Amino acid sequence: MHQYDERADELVRSLMELCQERLQMAAPLDFSRSPADLLEECGQTITPDGLGPRVADMWADVLAPACLSVDHPRYLSFIPGAPTKAAAGFDMLVGASSVYAGTWLEGSGTVFAENQALRWVADLAGLPPEAGGVFVQGGTIGNLSALVAARSAAQHRRGSRPPRWAVLLTDETHSSVKHALESVMDVDVVLLPGDDRGRLTGETVRGWVAEATPEQRDAVFAVVGTAGTTNLGVVDDLAGIADVAEEQGWWFHVDGAYGGAGLVVPDLRGLYDGIERADSFIVDPHKWLFAPYDCCALLYRDPVLARAAHTQRAGYLDPVTIEGEWNPSDFAIQLTRRARGLPFWFSLAVHGTEAYRRAVEQTLEVTRAGRDLIDRADHLRLLVEPDLSVLIFERIGWEAEDYAAWSERLLRDQVGFVTPTKHRGRTCTRFAIVNPLTTVEDLADIVESMR
Repeated sequence: MHQYDERADELVRSLMELCQERLQMAAPLDFSRSPADLLEECGQTITPDGLGPRVADMWADVLAPACLSVDHPRYLSFIPGAPTKAAAGFDMLVGASSVYAGTWLEGSGTVFAENQALRWVADLAGLPPEAGGVFVQGGTIGNLSALVAARSAAQHRRGSRPPRWAVLLTDETHSSVKHALESVMDVDVVLLPGDDRGRLTGETVRGWVAEATPEQRDAVFAVVGTAGTTNLGVVDDLAGIADVAEEQGWWFHVDGAYGGAGLVVPDLRGLYDGIERADSFIVDPHKWLFAPYDCCALLYRDPVLARAAHTQRAGYLDPVTIEGEWNPSDFAIQLTRRARGLPFWFSLAVHGTEAYRRAVEQTLEVTRAGRDLIDRADHLRLLVEPDLSVLIFERIGWEAEDYAAWSERLLRDQVGFVTPTKHRGRTCTRFAIVNPLTTVEDLADIVESMR
């Protein structure tokens, strides 16, 4: 249809101009709008005859400003993103290229490039040469796919299954893991307590093993460690967990969706000791490795086990399910996939790995300076000693409604985007610093706004 629409060329030119403008300008913070306001300004956008090229203006003038830019230096909530211009620009090309990236047959160039980026991540984690995987949508799909492979491997090894499967986690494990296990896989979750910094430790896991019944132990097929928890930014005792997992014959999965990027900094490597023993590992380049949404690197120590769990078979797939070929769709719960890893690969190839190391180190320097700001502020209290680039702290004397009002005012005045969170049942707030353009002055202004 679009090839023959005389309006298509004009529309493409408009879109290219918008893309070029977005790449060149500083990221606006902007703020959300109500459905009623947007309907009043845009009206009904889906019509029998179409609205033509003016839809591009509608997006630029009304809809885009109603979206927060996660790459704004003062977007410090959740886990922000900060894609390089090279990655964002190449993402446009990926979208325009009509490349199917699920099989080697149809996308060998894509798969080759993505696998080189995956190899770099695997080497950072110390995984063996045979390790490999796939780029998927995000940490939720990465965690789910890894745990599906873990269960499949356990059942194959045992030759049977218990009445109920179970996996060990903590409260600080990302919500996507618990959701994947309970709501999607129908697997029981065993929540273990974290230590005084919220970390899952090998000692705690070993204590659970000692107290569990034989039936409870038999139900477990995996334990999940976190390399950089979302709320607190701390790294679990990966080496200790790996010891117990190896002793019990469990799959050891490490969720490094946010914090795994810290592996690029040699001085931090000790925090991650034990990650090289993981059976599966994820990291989201769209978080702290400067790729656009949505991109999660999923890696397996033994990809053969993942392929056995995820390869789909049908007569029409026979031409692509060929022994020896690397099909990305064989390693996750997906068949159709876009080339999610290509923008990350392109930026990494353009800038080099040293530029990535320096960029992550820059965010850590700002985090350390931010921690000093909090320590010097008599109205604030740091709640958890940071491992990485998350600072969680409280405003002394504030209750939940005070944090909410302050957060709303910050965004309304376009000062910043910082939202409340909770730690040990108490409302507080946090900075998540993954953007190399975030400065100490940005943090100082926000700290001062809490007086």
